[in-house]
Formats: sequence, C-alpha cells, structure tokens
Amino acid sequence: MQTRPLGPGAPAVSAVGFGGMPLSIQGRPDEATGVRVIHAALDAGATLIDTADVYCHDDDDIGHNERLIAKALRSWSGPRERIMVATKGGLTRPQGRWERDGRPAHLKRACERSLAALGVERVDLYQLHAPDPAVPLADSAGALADLQREGKVRWVGLSNVSVEEIEEASAIVPVITVQNRLNPFFREALEDGVVAYCTRQEIGFLAYSPLGGGRLNKKLPSHPAAGAISRKHGVSAHVVVLAWVLAQGPTVIAIPGARMVEHARDSANAAGLVLAAEDLAAIDRAQFSRA
Repeated sequence: MQTRPLGPGAPAVSAVGFGGMPLSIQGRPDEATGVRVIHAALDAGATLIDTADVYCHDDDDIGHNERLIAKALRSWSGPRERIMVATKGGLTRPQGRWERDGRPAHLKRACERSLAALGVERVDLYQLHAPDPAVPLADSAGALADLQREGKVRWVGLSNVSVEEIEEASAIVPVITVQNRLNPFFREALEDGVVAYCTRQEIGFLAYSPLGGGRLNKKLPSHPAAGAISRKHGVSAHVVVLAWVLAQGPTVIAIPGARMVEHARDSANAAGLVLAAEDLAAIDRAQFSRA
C-alpha cells in the first residue's frame, strides 16, 4: 500500500489506516468478528491503527477497543513491528456520555490505563482527544510532554484542534500529528486552514470519519457525483470519497473504521486510486446533504 509520512521524525505509515471506534461503541460486533475485521485491515496493508481509551460503552468499559486491538495483534500472523498503534486520552464516558477531561492528572492516569490495555511499555502515538475548555491547553500539553520525557509515549498528537491550538501546544511539546474530521459532508478542516497548516509544517493529518459516519456514509453509493465517479473507475463510492480525502494534502492519512471484513478490505483500495482533476472538482462542487 502507498505510504505517507506520519510526521516529523516518525516513520511512514499506510495512506489508509484503520479506525477502531466502530468495533467498541454501540452496535459493536462480537469480539471474534472484531478481531477478524482488524486482521482484514492489516492484511490489506494498513500499518496504522487508531484507537482511544473511550472507544467503549461507558466508564465501566474503558479500554475496550485498546484491549481488542491488543488481542488482534497478538493473534495476527503478520509482522507486528510494522504496525503503529495510536491512542488518545482526554475524554470520559459517564453513563455513556462523551465529556472532556484535560487535567494533567487525568491524562497521566489515562495513559497508564492505555499502556496496560495495549500490553505495551510505550505508546507509539499518544493524542490529546480534545482540548478541555476548563483546563488551559498548556497544562494538557505539559502532561503529554511529561509522559514523553518519562518514556511512556514515543510521539505526541492532538485531535479536534484549531491552528492556534496546534501552535500553542507545539511550543510545549513536539506535535507530529493532528487528527480532525474531514469528509465531503464536513469540510471545516479545509475551511479553517488546519489541513493547509499541517501540509506546511509536514505534520501528519489523520482524517477521522472520512466517509461521514454511519448514517451519512450510507448516502454515498446513490450520490450523483460519487456514484458516477465510482462507476467510471470500477470501485465503490466509499473508495472514491476516501481517495478525495487523501487528495486534500500530501500528509493526509485516512483512518476509516469498519464493522465488517469486506468494508475493511474495500477501504484499502483507496490508497491506489488517483482521481483525475475533473473527478476532484466534481466532488468539490457537489452538495453532500447531511439531512
């Protein structure tokens, strides 16, 4: 599979990685199916897996996705050393809600739990899941810097951030990746300049929800522009949209999730699809309704 640089000082990873969230939240498949889906993504060439401690049902289920990924990696027959696992801290799941907690003490406890859940001594890439309005970003970034100095984290990333927040955190700890939403339905990462900033700084941009999410991605096969381009290239509309996401910048890495083996395999095809300028322009012009 085509690779792209993860970020300054980090190795290249597959242009299409794998997002683990759908395997652990509401509607998740059974564990055996989840393992098969992860294996399918790895067999198709993914070398980056993205997870988080809060990919689970609630606070009593913290670490579910990390434990599932660890189990899948232990039973995978391929070269484990080639796989980078990125996880995140900074959220909680009380009664299933998504709430922010960027306090340094919470981030450090969360990292310790992630190390145990993943069964590793050092996290490859540890990301702040989202800035906490109640906590100065400098304090959260300082906790990540501490974890890096202690050898518990190899590289640091940020998620759900603005250009200003990237710059603020980068003054405290080297930031090699930014993970924000990017798909044709939600283009704020393009409009607010985050993708362009990451390109200039050679920061890896991890595009989460690259197909729009469970409800919206079902619209893609019948979408006039995506459907027509998919028929032209003989691929799924989902592959077309992932290829459009990858075309938004040289450091963009898509991390689609999947609950089915065939969907994990299909997503990998986007790394080999180069859309023509007129294809990209057609998607750029098209309306992608969220209704």
